[in-house]
Amino acid sequence: MKTILITGATSGIGLEAAQQLAAGGDRLVLVGRNPQKLARTAELVEAAGAGGVDTLECDFSSQSSIRQLAKSVLAQYDRLDVLANNAGGYHKERTETADGIEATFAVNHLGGFLLTELLTDLLVQSAPARILFTSSVLHFGATLDFDDLGFAQGYTGEKAYSRSKLANILYAKALAKRLAGTRVTVNAFHPGAVDTGIWDSIPWFGQPLVSIAKRLFMISAAEGGYTLAYLAADPEVAEVTGEYFQKNRNKVPSRRAQDDALGQRLCEVSAAMVGLTE
Repeated sequence: MKTILITGATSGIGLEAAQQLAAGGDRLVLVGRNPQKLARTAELVEAAGAGGVDTLECDFSSQSSIRQLAKSVLAQYDRLDVLANNAGGYHKERTETADGIEATFAVNHLGGFLLTELLTDLLVQSAPARILFTSSVLHFGATLDFDDLGFAQGYTGEKAYSRSKLANILYAKALAKRLAGTRVTVNAFHPGAVDTGIWDSIPWFGQPLVSIAKRLFMISAAEGGYTLAYLAADPEVAEVTGEYFQKNRNKVPSRRAQDDALGQRLCEVSAAMVGLTE
């Protein structure tokens, strides 16, 4: 029985993927902020056939909370077969976390970065294992300015979100290179234009377009969750690493997302921002 940990598991594609993966009879470790939502999610995942369901609370805007999550995982599990970094969010207005970091970058990139770094040894010991990052097609066109990662100047929710999703792919590719030969694969994916609550934060003037998009081409959370479940469990991609997927197919990401030097610099800067040493 495999142990699969999914962050951002109480709604959207995290919830749907957890239920889909439960059908395989594996143990699901569900991570979320809200204990009531976690309890309801656990009931749904248990009903879907999971071999076991555990819940862990974590606020991904807080580095201390992420460190506590990692400690709990290391204390409770002797193996971890899949780490799915799916927690994320969108902030219409620029917001800083208690750690003094722009919230979108903190949650969408640094949260998964810190958790993954803290659990890497366990994943290597558990190999073959898989690490996943929920990215987005919106990484195309994103920039990465190390002098102003948090958009102290010129912030928009869309630019900050896109930057964080570019960071997901760059880190996934850099980590895949670092873990080459360990039988731990690392991949990022775009789940599709998914109809989830994240779109509720879009500014009022964009809501009519979102409404039209939901009717015309957005897919359901269940469909988006399938991509995560596929990369987490399908034998077809067991040895694929360092790639970016859309609709369960390997796709070429943006030019910046393929820049190895940029990815390495991001890892170094990210490590400093979360208090880790190389």
